[in-house]
Amino acid sequence: MISARQVRAARTLLGWTQETLAEKALVSLTALKRLESLSALGTHETTRVQVQRSLERAGIVFIESDQGKGVLLVERSELDGPR
Repeated sequence: MISARQVRAARTLLGWTQETLAEKALVSLTALKRLESLSALGTHETTRVQVQRSLERAGIVFIESDQGKGVLLVERSELDGPR
């Protein structure tokens, strides 16, 4: 499961505002703000999935290991096709 910190970090790497991510993920801004809060109270799983998929389509890779969690922005060439 992606964390609030991963979502914020991914959004920062992409240079997206909360409004941009909410629009691309087709979720309400309020739902995204709840997801990005440290408590993530009241976040529906569908919201989390839609946000994760939108970030992954933009080139974000979510990383989880025994040492922690993180994100990576993979630069895609034009040969990879549209995002």
